Formats: sequence, structure tokens, C-alpha cells
Amino acid sequence: MKIRHIAAVTIVTAVLLFTQTYASARGETYEIPQTVDMTPVVEEPEPTELHALSAVLMDGDSGRVLYEKDGETPLANASTTKVLTCIVALECAPGDDYVQVSQKAASQPEVKLGLQKGEQYYLEDLLYSLMLKSHNDTAVAIAEHCGGSVEGFARMLNRKAAQIGCKDTYFITPNGLDAEDENGKHHTTARDLALIMRYAIKNKTFLHIAQTRDYTFSEITGKRSFSVHNANALLDMMDGVLAGKTGYTSQAGYCYVCAWEKDGRTFVVSLLGCGWPNHKTYKWSDTKKLLSYGSYNYNYETYWQEPQTEKILVADGVEGNQDIGTLVYLRGKCSVTADDRNKKILLKKGESVICQTEIPPKFSAPVLKGEKLGRIAYYLNGELIDSYPVYAEKSVEKISFKWYVEKVFHGFFH
Repeated sequence: MKIRHIAAVTIVTAVLLFTQTYASARGETYEIPQTVDMTPVVEEPEPTELHALSAVLMDGDSGRVLYEKDGETPLANASTTKVLTCIVALECAPGDDYVQVSQKAASQPEVKLGLQKGEQYYLEDLLYSLMLKSHNDTAVAIAEHCGGSVEGFARMLNRKAAQIGCKDTYFITPNGLDAEDENGKHHTTARDLALIMRYAIKNKTFLHIAQTRDYTFSEITGKRSFSVHNANALLDMMDGVLAGKTGYTSQAGYCYVCAWEKDGRTFVVSLLGCGWPNHKTYKWSDTKKLLSYGSYNYNYETYWQEPQTEKILVADGVEGNQDIGTLVYLRGKCSVTADDRNKKILLKKGESVICQTEIPPKFSAPVLKGEKLGRIAYYLNGELIDSYPVYAEKSVEKISFKWYVEKVFHGFFH
């Protein structure tokens, strides 16, 4: 009877200890903080008195908007549409494809090459006509070849725009002529247009076409030959121009989008509604202002900072031969490469990247080795720009009733 009494007391003691320890170890639910450093940033002078109704200066590497003036306002964009027409064509068909000219293509309004129904051309040759001289008839011939029809190609354009990340772009025509259907008007935004150019310059063939000054070709039989000169005047105004496309319609006004590289930095400028006749040169002055602003104020800086991770409490955790009531902790592990540590981002003078450890201070057992605990996050002006997962460096088992009983018996008899 005495032994039974001792065993009963032992079990009751274990139950009480387990209950008290379990309750004291538990806490309120912890949410990963979303706060970021709000230290004031020193402002640098921004471009003033731009002619464009809408303008964006974008980092061609990250896609970050460095400056905007009504950059998300939807507007007609004229022949800057042809940047997307060109890149979609390059991705859907080889340059030596034969393109047959339809009556619809041949009947397009100026500016046009003068295609004739039934003629055949190499797709590559028509892409030079499209980008260098902005010919409307070649745009339709390309669209019909790649999409089966203008309407089919428009669906391809809008699908590609969405894939690129455009938020408010709707294209109806491959040449950018003003148009409207049951879904709305042909339009984009300065931000979306910059994203399109940023995407296009990753294609080497597109860059080669856009940087060509003069190009000569003929229709396949050789009966008619053509020479086209690049209308992107910025090529002759500044060194480092990667690509550019002008545009004009009565609704859109003068439009322009370009990419420019200097000292390893790539900037993209997009302008919509940049004057109407007789203000054809406004786009050049606005572009120079924006590129000058970007070049002067933004430089690449590494942003990696060694994270400071604290010990993390594991509630109800047990490891080894610990005593009852001993708290168990673990640390997180973040694996990064040398390339990660050397990542760079364009920063304006006065800007800084904030490194923040976003890991709850407590987890409930069990925790498995390699289990994701949280992340190391990098913020710029309140926006997340990069993050790395943090994993548990070891496993921690959960305290069980059996473990308590064994601990009590061991302590009682030893």
C-alpha cells in the first residue's frame, strides 16, 4: 500500500508540474511586425516644368520608379505601342518568316512604307521598318502574320503587357493609331510604357534593331527596294542611348519612350502627351531633364547588412537531460551567397535601405530542423525590395506527460 501511495503521489505531482509549466510557457499569438524605418530622407531637386502630361523615370534594372508625374494616368500612346508589337513579334516567329501583305495592311494611313497587296517580305525586314520609321502598314502586316488577325494580335499584346507587369494597358491596334472598342480606348500609362521598354531592352535583337541608324531591304522578289533611317533623334544627341520610340496622334500628342545607359546604370524614360503641334521638340527637352536628374542623383550601392538574430524561445520544448522548468531556446539560420552580399540597388543621395529581422520571439514545440521561422527583410522607403528566409538550426521536441513522469520518478528514486 505504501508503494502504491508513493506512485500515486508521484503521478499527481507530475500532472501538476506539467500543467503549470505548460500554462506558464504559453503566450499570446505573435504577429511579424510590419513597421519599417521612417527616418526622413533628404530630398534632392526634382525636374520641374515638364511639358508632358504624364512622365516616368524608371530604374531599368529593378523597375523601381525614380520619378513620376501622373505616371499611372491612362492616356493614348500612339506609335510607342510598336515597342511591344516588335518584342511580341520577335518572340513568336523567326526573322526569316515570309510575311504576306493583305489589303488591310496595304490600306493603312501614313506614316507607311507603301506595301502592296500580295507582296511578301521577311519578318525581320519589316521590324526595321516598324521601329526605325514607324510605318503603320508594316505593323498591321506583322500583326496579321503573328496573330492571324489584328484582333488576335491585340490579344497577344495585352497578354504580354500583363505578363510584364502592366496594370492599366489596353491595346487595340498594333501601330498605336487611336482606336476604341467595347472594352475602352487604346491606352497605357507612363509607368506601364516604361515597364514595356525595360522588358524589351533585355532582347538583343530588339536592341540591335533599335540602335541601327540606316537599313536597306527589298520585298522577296527583289522588285522593290527600300531604305529607312532611324527617327530616334536622341541617338545623335546623347551617347549611351539603348533604344527609343517616338509617337504622335491627335489624341495622344507627342509621345516618347527610351532607355539610356551610363556608368553601368540603366534609366528608362516614358512621356505621354508631351505637347501638340508645333511643339515636336518638347519630348527631347523633357527626356534630357529626366535623364540628367537620374544620372546626377542615383548611384549603385550595396545594401546587404549582417542581420542580428536573437535567441527564440520554444514553448513546451525539451532537449537533452534538462531539468523541469528549464526554458529551451534556438537560433535561426539564414543562408546567403557572396552574390547576395554584393547585390546593389540605385539609391538617391540621402536614401538608405533598412534591414529588419522579422521572426516571432516565441514558437511552440515541436520545431523541426530546417523549418522556416521568418525572414530577413530589406526595405527602401517603406517598400520591400528583398528578403531571405530564416530556418531553425536544430529540432526541438515537445514536452510530453511521459517525459514528466520519467523525470519525477528519476528525481524521486535517485
